[in-house]
Parts: sequence; C-alpha cells; structure tokens
Amino acid sequence: MRETDRRPLESMTFLLAFIAYLFGSIPFGYLIVKLKEGRDVRSGGSGNIGATNVLRTAGRGSAILTLALDAAKGYLAVWIAGWISHHSPQVIAFAAMAAVLGHLFPIYLKFRGGKGVATALGVFLYLALGPILLAAGLFLGVVLLSRYVSLGSIAAAAAFPVAYYLWAYPKNPSPWLLFAALFCSGLVIAKHHGNIHRLWAGTERKLGAS
Repeated sequence: MRETDRRPLESMTFLLAFIAYLFGSIPFGYLIVKLKEGRDVRSGGSGNIGATNVLRTAGRGSAILTLALDAAKGYLAVWIAGWISHHSPQVIAFAAMAAVLGHLFPIYLKFRGGKGVATALGVFLYLALGPILLAAGLFLGVVLLSRYVSLGSIAAAAAFPVAYYLWAYPKNPSPWLLFAALFCSGLVIAKHHGNIHRLWAGTERKLGAS
C-alpha cells in the first residue's frame, strides 16, 4: 500500500476506534442503578458496573437491562465502524478492541469500569455470530452447573478465540479480526483475576447466594 493510500485508512482507524471507545465507555449499569436506587453501583458487591453486580444491587430487571444495553453499545460501535469504513477488517478490529476497552476503563467514570463480558458479546454478535453463540451457550452451561458467573465468563472467554479460529476465520481470514478476538478475550480473562483467585481459594460468591 502506498503512503498516500495508508494515511486516510490510519486516520479513519484512529477516529472510529476513538468513537467506539466513547460508546464502550457509556456506563449503563452505573446510570441505571443511580437512577433507580440513587446510589453508586460500585459501592457494593464486586464494585464494578456490570450486569452481575447490578443484579445484586438493583434486581433482575435492572441487570437484564444493563446486559442488553452493554451488549448493544458494543454491537453499535463496530456496526458504525464497519459501515463508515466499508467493512475494513483493520478498522473494525480496532473499533472492537476500543469498545471493550471503553467498558473496562470508561472515561466518564475515571477509568473504573466493568469486566467487558456483555460488551464483548455485543461486539462479536456483529462480527462472528456462530462462535459467540457457542461461547454464550458454554457460559450458560457452566453457570447453571456451578452457579459461578465468573467461571462461566472465564470459560466462554477462553473458548471463544478457538471457536472463532475454527469457524469464522476460514470464511474471513483476517489476522486483524483474529487478533481482536484474542485481545478482547484476553482482556475479559485478565479482568477476572480477582475472581480466579477466589475460585481457587473456594471463596467466590455463587449466583443467588446472600
């Protein structure tokens, strides 16, 4: 690619990744609990803004709404990037990673966010429907059997890149998108480091436990 051809793509990649980051930063869990309960969702439970902590703080309805909106912002971020860039794999990959980073480190909450599971779900519902549905099914199965949401999230995040490589990559062999799948899954697992320690120690809180 000539230098004159590369510059517009690089500029578009940066701009759309920044927009995706701003979308990912929208703290729906925080806003929902603040409006419904009048308090900061980060002050209780696990201290993050995701749907699981919203469930413990504000109930099932608020948790479902948080999950849906967190997934929607990820989906919308990559959809916009794909539409504007005419489906450039490079632009979409950077937008996907930026959206998940936005949820983990939201600019609106001084970079203290959630763990990225729902936002990554939304991102890859757009990019790789089959593999993300397999990962979601694994998540549900692990949670139903163990009642550990964190274990389900970790298992799904670990399995997703493998499913992506075996299913989606042969149809669209883009190293950019494969890297995005690995990067986002790695972020989700890394953000569960405290849960991993508690699971190992046998002190992790189960779903529905008081």
